[in-house]
Amino acid sequence: MLNSYNLDSIQKLNFFSAVRKAPGMYIGSKDIAGLHHLAKEIVSNSIDEYLNSSCSEIRVTLCKDGSLIIKDNGRGIPIGKKEGTNKTAAELCFTEEHAGGKFLNATGESGYNSAGGMHGLGTKCVNALSDKMIITNQRDGQIEIIKFVNGEKRDHTINKTDSKETGMTVQFYPSAKYLETVTFDAERLKKQIQEFTFLCKGLTFYFTNENNGEEVTYNSKNGLYDYIEYLNKGKEMLCGPFYFEQEEGTFKVEVSFGYNNAYTSTVKLYTNNIPQDKGTHLTGFKTAFTKSLNSFAREKGWLKDKDANLTGSDLDEGQLLVINFRMIDPVFKGQNKEELSSTEGRTYVQRFTASALEELFTLYEKEIKTIFDKATSARKAREAAKKARDAARANEKKKKEKVLKFDSKLADCYSKDRMKCEIYITEGKWKLLPESFLPFISGVTYKVANGESWPLHIYAKICLGEVNPVARFFINIGQNK
Repeated sequence: MLNSYNLDSIQKLNFFSAVRKAPGMYIGSKDIAGLHHLAKEIVSNSIDEYLNSSCSEIRVTLCKDGSLIIKDNGRGIPIGKKEGTNKTAAELCFTEEHAGGKFLNATGESGYNSAGGMHGLGTKCVNALSDKMIITNQRDGQIEIIKFVNGEKRDHTINKTDSKETGMTVQFYPSAKYLETVTFDAERLKKQIQEFTFLCKGLTFYFTNENNGEEVTYNSKNGLYDYIEYLNKGKEMLCGPFYFEQEEGTFKVEVSFGYNNAYTSTVKLYTNNIPQDKGTHLTGFKTAFTKSLNSFAREKGWLKDKDANLTGSDLDEGQLLVINFRMIDPVFKGQNKEELSSTEGRTYVQRFTASALEELFTLYEKEIKTIFDKATSARKAREAAKKARDAARANEKKKKEKVLKFDSKLADCYSKDRMKCEIYITEGKWKLLPESFLPFISGVTYKVANGESWPLHIYAKICLGEVNPVARFFINIGQNK
């Protein structure tokens, strides 16, 4: 009831409760995609260590009990209580929102010159949506182990160790209370790992599936170049792959692209190794690529003065493209980081791409001509399809226009009852609409039948002598019906 809305109706949720109330806001969905987003959050933290030259291997284990273990040989989290709190740094990183070591990226004080994590939310979301989580943090001759149950700390130990190993191990058990599924898809995990491998040239991933004993090692020597060949499986490569990288200050872009015989494009976008569906980095590349190819085509005489430039859509057909942009403190739309909105994405990627393509086009003129020819063919197909659509629409319009159109003195009928489809010819200028099923009402100067109504064929015959031209017109209508 409306009158029950009072001060008691206003609630303040803590962060874990907010995540559990609406998981989709933080991980995209509650289905299998959301479940695998949890894995990506933890793996991404390990990759951030790689990005800053502190990690060479990541181990992912799918356990028989349904849990997932991610282990890296990075630096680990500094061990000790954080000043002003009762918690260690590791506990803060897994329980308190907006807590982490990546907020000093711009100064480089934390050692993270670039990182995918920046909101200080990811690991907390994983903890909030898990029945149990165990973290093992090893650094500076110490080993810290924290066990969480339903997000609450149950056990916490810090001990000395003779081992010189460093790194972080996270094991978590997704909760069926908040997720629609808690069963990881091994194939999906492997695909995710494979893609990360291409992005992290030289980083080794080890995947183990305890359910069937499967063990797979992933490593890429050629990075994005290998990625394009992987994306092209089962299709004919027409040209490429091409690869270039450009760097300026804290900004870096890696791009690999090629063309195959498909009619669709395959685009993979990343910022600091975090995947996006779209963003300013893609806009920057497409702008530079389209402009550069049109300029090169005119220089070579492939495009004549009378020819229109190719569009970005023309160049999409058959394109395989991977962009990995790196920058400090990128701006994304939403916690899921599915779209890069940083203006630097467009500015730097466009400039880097234009510079690289100038040299690449000169070196590979024959292959670029292949791209031009395919784009030209795509444009012709697009224009033909447009003409076909326009013709179909025009034909449809003509069909509709077959219904007689009269001036403002005539009212069209919509009745399908032929006996009601009568024509009234009256003296003067007026329109009768109350009986809207009557077909045509017009003002003419002929006096006929004193306004009495008969079916069309009778009425027209009566009128033949006095209003012959009008009568003949309506007789034709009656015959057509």
